[in-house]
Amino acid sequence: MADSSHCFYCREDLGGKRFVRSEGRPVCVRCHTKFCAHSCAECHRPISVETKELSHKGRYWHEDCFRCAKCYKPLAKEPFSTKDDRIMCGKCCSREDAPRCHGCYKSILAGTESVEYKGNSWHDECFTCFNCKRPIGTQSFLCKGNDIYCSPCYDKKFAKQCVSCKKPISSGGVNYQDQPWHSHCFVCSTCSKPLAGSSFTNHQDQVFCVECYKNCVAKKCCGCQNPITGFGKGVNVVNYEGSSWHEYCFNCKRCSLSLSNKPFVAKGRDILCTDCGNK
Repeated sequence: MADSSHCFYCREDLGGKRFVRSEGRPVCVRCHTKFCAHSCAECHRPISVETKELSHKGRYWHEDCFRCAKCYKPLAKEPFSTKDDRIMCGKCCSREDAPRCHGCYKSILAGTESVEYKGNSWHDECFTCFNCKRPIGTQSFLCKGNDIYCSPCYDKKFAKQCVSCKKPISSGGVNYQDQPWHSHCFVCSTCSKPLAGSSFTNHQDQVFCVECYKNCVAKKCCGCQNPITGFGKGVNVVNYEGSSWHEYCFNCKRCSLSLSNKPFVAKGRDILCTDCGNK
């Protein structure tokens, strides 16, 4: 049976000296450090009985080694958390769990102003226009590929220019003769009535609503005196010596026979069929 007054390992006389018991056996401080002490999870050196030992979930640390794995803040007297076997202070653990900013790749901490779009997150100040680099904030924005643009920069860079006002067309608009217009700019040349979604016609590179074309531009039929517009029934027109008729109005003055595609005789201002003309 081992003598309780001697160290179990080196047999040093322990009379009057400090010693510890390991598994019920007396061990001097030096041998305890060498053979029995726990290894520090941080520095991997033995934890002597002469220093304070901290433990957590089967692992041990010197008091000075028990620090945050990220910022190295001492945690012996502070609250802490564990993540992937690493000891971390509360602040660093929050950063570790927080989403990463798609702009600067730093953590977005709880309570921080941020933007989420298509599954990605940004700090508010990192969510910037690809062109002018200014924070977008509460402005509207548009995407081109993977790049984000504020509305003014997008319009300058990508939007079509209205033929009338020369300003960008950000949405909608009218395309006529391969040229873009704002809906509110595509108007009748005479009365300025908007023509988008309405019937209109073109004359000498100007567009007119139906009423203005009838009243201001269209020729008058020599038969019925109504405008020849090309709309509806009066599509086919007969022209003769500077005068015009609806096809259905081009009739013999005396017998009213339709003269469309038939020989006729002109007597003064009257148009006659050959039978009436020879009488």
